[in-house]
Amino acid sequence: MRYQTKFLLSALDAAHFPAPSVPEIAFLGRSNVGKSSLLNALVGEKAAKVSSTPGRTRAINFFQLVDDKGRPQVVLADLPGYGYAKISKSISAEWPKFIEPYLAERETLKLCVCLVDSNIPPQQSDGKLLEWLRHVERDFLVVATKTDRLSGNERTKNLSAIKREFDIDEVLPVSAKTNAGIKELWKRLTGLED
Repeated sequence: MRYQTKFLLSALDAAHFPAPSVPEIAFLGRSNVGKSSLLNALVGEKAAKVSSTPGRTRAINFFQLVDDKGRPQVVLADLPGYGYAKISKSISAEWPKFIEPYLAERETLKLCVCLVDSNIPPQQSDGKLLEWLRHVERDFLVVATKTDRLSGNERTKNLSAIKREFDIDEVLPVSAKTNAGIKELWKRLTGLED
């Protein structure tokens, strides 16, 4: 099925979240992990703004996917990145105010897609996020971005390191640049619609 993407709103606090209706999928990751690029590759258009400066997203940006009859199907939530030295303190201070309540309490949130950079060793900040999501009993999927930059052996080695470090059974490798893994990720996400 083909979807159209509609920007819903940007929220800096829980009072401005969209009214809960259809399933929501949150995209989380360190600044510069390729979140906006991946979202654009998924929906097949430039919905999320891609910046060369890490940490530009400060609010939760909500995008609604509608079917060819205009019916809302799913909402994608693009969350602010974390871990970038210049802005990590300001964003870290904001997480408890509106990001943590969204992740912990949002009834229509069905999955957290946690993006990790396949080109660098597993990061402590990513591990803390996964630990926190386990604590609040949220379903999550770890997606390794930028896999086009790795050879086959490097990719295998780096994905194994991510699994081992974060104690997970699955890591889905993707590339927004080549679209590798995008169909597989899309299948996982659209399977949540019931």
